[in-house]
Amino acid sequence: MKPVPNQYDRYRSIFKNQHMPFAFVDLDNFDRNVEYVASTQKNTGKRIRIHSKSIRCVELIKRIINKGGPQFKGVMTFTMKETAFLAENGLDDFIVAYPTVQPNDMEIFADLTRRGKKISLMIDSIDHLRFLSQAGKKAEVTLNACLEIDTAYKPLNLPLHLGVRRSPVRTVEDALRIARASLDLPNVRINAIMGYEAHVAGPNDNLPGKTGLNRLIRFLKNRSISEFTPRRKSITEMLASEGISLDIVNGGGSGSLVSTGRDPSVTEVTSGSAFYAPGLFWHYRDVDFIPSAFFGIQIVRKPAKDMVTCQGGGYVASGPASKDKQPVPVYPEGLRLLPHEGAGEVQTPLKMSEDCPELNLGDPVFFQHAKAGEICERFNFFYLVQGKNILKKVNTYRGDGRAFL
Repeated sequence: MKPVPNQYDRYRSIFKNQHMPFAFVDLDNFDRNVEYVASTQKNTGKRIRIHSKSIRCVELIKRIINKGGPQFKGVMTFTMKETAFLAENGLDDFIVAYPTVQPNDMEIFADLTRRGKKISLMIDSIDHLRFLSQAGKKAEVTLNACLEIDTAYKPLNLPLHLGVRRSPVRTVEDALRIARASLDLPNVRINAIMGYEAHVAGPNDNLPGKTGLNRLIRFLKNRSISEFTPRRKSITEMLASEGISLDIVNGGGSGSLVSTGRDPSVTEVTSGSAFYAPGLFWHYRDVDFIPSAFFGIQIVRKPAKDMVTCQGGGYVASGPASKDKQPVPVYPEGLRLLPHEGAGEVQTPLKMSEDCPELNLGDPVFFQHAKAGEICERFNFFYLVQGKNILKKVNTYRGDGRAFL
């Protein structure tokens, strides 16, 4: 879903005395997204794990858990130091989504495990297991590993890879080789597996005016789901036959909550971007989120009758440099980036449509970042807005003095 229309006057009134730039979260929309994400698993019995990299704010992670109730269980983190930080703030039940082999990370992992925290670290090779085994043996604890399975779609054995480049573990045989190796290594065990269907969860498939493209994307998504679902089931069953008891079978992302939730072999789904619903998450057929996180910057120039220029705004998302990684001007409606300038570090010019309201120097323009949690690397805090009021300010990771990558 695109942003709720006609919110400019409300947000401008709320922030009329605030210094720009600033970032904020509309709690009415945020809480609705929490409720909606929960509803996608109402009939599946699946737990929902929160992906912290898409939130990067301790108080909002806790708000999801408090508002969502027992259906929300656990956090998927992106570094070991971030995991320790969240553990210090009272959270537990972690999957660290990306492998690490640094000695300091191994020490943190062992220490948290010794203190009773539930943590599994992502692995996709026997070498990863050896690092964990050595660290666990040194610390005299058993460390948990989450085996990541490649979910990419490779039709007809063609040299085509539809998906992200993550794990080399693709077949049952690949998983079996690593599983058997784990049984021969001390102080480490595989207690979870994960398959992240990025190529299903990521691409929009309900783009306005793109009927043909939408059909193609949906076709490829459905083919990939039908190929990977039985493969994940086979790997899960194989691990059980080898005597490996899995606590967790994790899958999906915000864009694939519905399809992943249907997989009977999955015990939990992961969601993160759904709660902020940034610019890249507006147009899905199966899921429906409301944008809730924004940033505001001031108008400082009027270079032409139909243009305004804002100070700053160049908060570009990670990934391949492309148009869709730029922030999106949302309020007031009727503004768009200039194709040859885009969003700049110190200024961002905007073209005004005929139905755009009159704008003056000092007025704010409200944007969304293309991705979710990355905006938190630019701002120390979020204003939390409800109705017509600012309720309070809450720190982002940056505001807590933390930068984990």
